[in-house]
Amino acid sequence: MLASLLERLEHSVVPVGPEQYRSIVGHLRAELIEVQAQGDLALLLERFPATSELYENLHYAQAGLCRSDLEAATRSELAAQSVIAQARRSG
Repeated sequence: MLASLLERLEHSVVPVGPEQYRSIVGHLRAELIEVQAQGDLALLLERFPATSELYENLHYAQAGLCRSDLEAATRSELAAQSVIAQARRSG
């Protein structure tokens, strides 16, 4: 239920207050620990992209962007390097 709610907040056209967002993320964070212990984590993360991103951010220090699409991450890295190189040449 919380993962579904986070998904709706992420795609809402109506602004969401930061307190509401933090509250949902805080509760979901606690539930992710429980779901992980039950072994249902992979299914949940596949079904709810916003929750998957939250999980990845919570574990970034240990695993980096382990749930991100490698091809998209690589394209982003190459684009960033290109922009930095161009800025250095023109600066």
